[in-house]
Amino acid sequence: MLSRFFAVSAALILGAPVMAVASDRPVVVELFTSQGCSSCPPADAYLTDLVRGRKDVLPLAFHVTYWNRLGWVDPFSFEGATRRQATYGSRFGDGSYTPEMVVDGKVSFVGSNRSAGEAAINSAKRAAANTSIVVSRKGGSVSINVGQGSGTARVVLVGYDPQHSTNIERGENSGRVLVESNIVRSFQHVGEWSGQPVTLNVTSPVGEEIAVLLEAPDGSIVGAARASASAS
Repeated sequence: MLSRFFAVSAALILGAPVMAVASDRPVVVELFTSQGCSSCPPADAYLTDLVRGRKDVLPLAFHVTYWNRLGWVDPFSFEGATRRQATYGSRFGDGSYTPEMVVDGKVSFVGSNRSAGEAAINSAKRAAANTSIVVSRKGGSVSINVGQGSGTARVVLVGYDPQHSTNIERGENSGRVLVESNIVRSFQHVGEWSGQPVTLNVTSPVGEEIAVLLEAPDGSIVGAARASASAS
């Protein structure tokens, strides 16, 4: 049923720095999903395939809260995910539903529609600006260096876990074991970028891995980089 509603890592333990540089920056794919939604697993599987097969894509799964009252409380849901989707829904004029994918903050579609996803990703790659972003993490701190470019943007820090397996005990997916990837655990605005180089030093977020997004005033994503415990 497609339901519409309008409405810590090894690097941290060892203290080793974790870094990432955006050269050919990844296209950001956001999936709004819920463990309580029976039509979401195919979209979750698509996101997992993107994680495994597309290094030019930064897939992020935002677990929303509005399914929680229907029998199963998604342990990864948080209100920030619901608010972010509501903002997109208002802008695109289609409300909030699961599963929904948004590519680079510019276009949305049903998250299990792989052909729409590939078309949107390829289109975004042709249009993507390339602003240098270096993200480093050591201990409990994150350093973000954004290079020179054009325009203005919010700097957003994302913490996410690469994968979790969950036994679903109630709700529409009762009895299933869901394996989900790149689950967003925290999402916060940490600074501003005005086209000139900027360095930000902030507390490391909740989540085993981290990414940084540059979000333009119209909500589109104009820059992105990730750092993970496996990076060198």
